[in-house]
Amino acid sequence: MTAEPGVLVVAHRGNSSAAPGNTMPAVEGAWRVGADLVEVDVRMSADDVPVVIHDETVDATTTGSGTVASMTGAQARALDAGSWFSPRFGGHRVPLLAEVAGFLANHRGTDLLLEVKGDLTVPQARAVLATLEAAGMQERTIVQTFWPQTIRALRTVDPHVRLGLLVGSHVAPEEVMLPLAAEVDAFACNPRYDLIERDPGVVAAIHAAGMQVYVWTLNEADAWRTAVAWGVDGIITDRPDRLAGWLTATTAADRPAPAVV
Repeated sequence: MTAEPGVLVVAHRGNSSAAPGNTMPAVEGAWRVGADLVEVDVRMSADDVPVVIHDETVDATTTGSGTVASMTGAQARALDAGSWFSPRFGGHRVPLLAEVAGFLANHRGTDLLLEVKGDLTVPQARAVLATLEAAGMQERTIVQTFWPQTIRALRTVDPHVRLGLLVGSHVAPEEVMLPLAAEVDAFACNPRYDLIERDPGVVAAIHAAGMQVYVWTLNEADAWRTAVAWGVDGIITDRPDRLAGWLTATTAADRPAPAVV
């Protein structure tokens, strides 16, 4: 876990520079390098099983083709999700949310930042949250999304789940972002880095509204330094190993030298 800078390391799709993103090796890799949270994406299958995958189709990251929404959870689970990244990851399957949640439940130290893709109905939102509850991960998870309907459905199902509102580059914070976040009592509001770059005051505005800020997606030390200066609470990165080391080194450099006696 990261310590004194107070900035959380969030592993984007797992340790996705070292393993195929949104697979169990990437999730385990994030835990092994000490990420505070691992971020994965979820889409709903045809039978409303939460499947861990980013794209609307399986074409780019698996051996299959077609949309996730047209497949059952079992059909999606059967696809090879590792070969596209490297032959040594061949045979690693598309995980279900239940697998990721189960792993993290048994491996303390890394919590879950779960990005839900698409417009979910209330029953689908209930299925996602029930999966987390079954694994005992509901209190160790932040559920984030870009979709207003989805964040409202999640709040309808559970008045206590920690929600995060994801925000792209072209959103007017005062017109869209903050009102929607306030409506659902969001725990976090997570803008893309260039929105903050244009107006670093966004971070203070989100904090003033009582929410945390996890900025995405930053992979280099200069960007991390800038994000820390902005006052963010977490940095979402493809390089959680390097970010963790950089934060540790930065903290050590900032400590006063010991007194000479």
